[in-house]
Amino acid sequence: MNKKLQVLKYIFADVFSATIAWTLFYSFRKLYIESEKYGKSVPVIFDSHFYRGLLIISVFWLFLYILTGTYKNIYRKSRLREVGQTLLISVIGVIILFFILLLDDQIQSYKNYYQSILTLFFLHFGFTATLRFILSSITNYRIHNRIMGFNTLLVGSNKNALNLYTEMQSQVKSSGNRFIGFVHVDNKNGYSQELIKNIPHLGELNDLKKLIDQHDIEEVIIAIESFEHDNIGKIVNELDNGKLIIKVIPDMYDILSGSVKMTSIFGAALIEISREIMPAWEQSLKRIFDICVSIFVLTLFSWVYIIVAIAVKLNSKGPIFYSHERIGWHGKPFMIHKFRSMYTDAEKMGPALSSKHDPRITPLGRFLRKVRLDEIPQFYNVLIGEMSIVGPRPERQFFIDQIVQKAPHYKHLHKVRPGITSWGQVKYGYAENVDEMIARLKYDIIYIENMSLGIDLKILIYTALIVVQGRGK
Repeated sequence: MNKKLQVLKYIFADVFSATIAWTLFYSFRKLYIESEKYGKSVPVIFDSHFYRGLLIISVFWLFLYILTGTYKNIYRKSRLREVGQTLLISVIGVIILFFILLLDDQIQSYKNYYQSILTLFFLHFGFTATLRFILSSITNYRIHNRIMGFNTLLVGSNKNALNLYTEMQSQVKSSGNRFIGFVHVDNKNGYSQELIKNIPHLGELNDLKKLIDQHDIEEVIIAIESFEHDNIGKIVNELDNGKLIIKVIPDMYDILSGSVKMTSIFGAALIEISREIMPAWEQSLKRIFDICVSIFVLTLFSWVYIIVAIAVKLNSKGPIFYSHERIGWHGKPFMIHKFRSMYTDAEKMGPALSSKHDPRITPLGRFLRKVRLDEIPQFYNVLIGEMSIVGPRPERQFFIDQIVQKAPHYKHLHKVRPGITSWGQVKYGYAENVDEMIARLKYDIIYIENMSLGIDLKILIYTALIVVQGRGK
């Protein structure tokens, strides 16, 4: 499957739809709206202004589609849901265009406004929805007929795994799962000899990450026995990869409690563990906010950087900035930047967390930490996409290894970009040891599970109060 090519097909279809719709709408305005106003026939002339406008319109619609996550999960689109989403986005986009481009038009009657907006909407929605429906139908046909599929790994090795595999393979219309193999949960539980006759046995839980990379796995289905449920937490932690789709076979309690949602008429009943932290449009707005604020701070407050840099240089010997490796989004390392707040030999005995009366902190560094000025170089990290303004604070691998031994769920923090400030930072402050890091962890986990622009705003307000009041440490 070539995802990039499929995305390009959708982009071409959307640009083509927007172009045709706007061209026909432009002609409608000339032949009907303007002709009625001037009392004579107005010719349709496609001049340079028209083509310039056509380019702007196409870019506008593409921006709106990208903002709302239209091109994500390009092969897993429900046609009915896509029509609904296209309808909603078309309404929003046409209203924006109406107020920006059409509201100041000179017209014969206010009814012309209704005619304009309805004509543009039906033209744009009609062409866009039709071409998308065709593309989605072709994809669904190929999936249902097993022409294409998603590499799937089965976690489980006994009756539940065998029954699920048998059910999914016997479906008249495929769900798109191409089973690569299965892994067993525990050696003492063994595995079904009938299952191994059908799909390869690839290993055990500890091999999951290696197998996912090796076989380019896109979906994992957990089909373990009831006596293996104690391993669910370990399995999910091992699968903590934002690109994977994870599904679990439900029991009757899950079904009665409403956890099982229908995603396909023909597919098996499975619970999908949602990996979407925020809706696509909120994720896009969060990133746009990060970029805008970072540019604003880095330019308009450049004088603050200069003053702090001079003060750091005069206060103690050593470099102005302190840069070191932290672990960020999807577990990838990056270099974080701060104004140096400690003496240069602060970690000559190895990595160590700072404490309330830490003698390694310089007099100026103590002040910088109280008002969080030591952190402001990280707006550069935010600008280039390594961090966000709000998100869990990133840690060094040295401490992560210690935390994970006691709290394996720490890995969930890597599902989002780390931040300059966080709810854990606001509620708990800086941690002085691994136990305090673990205590602070619950606040960051709760933040991730409830992420929204509204919560980010609240955290920023409380952070601002901490800075103004000098309550940092």
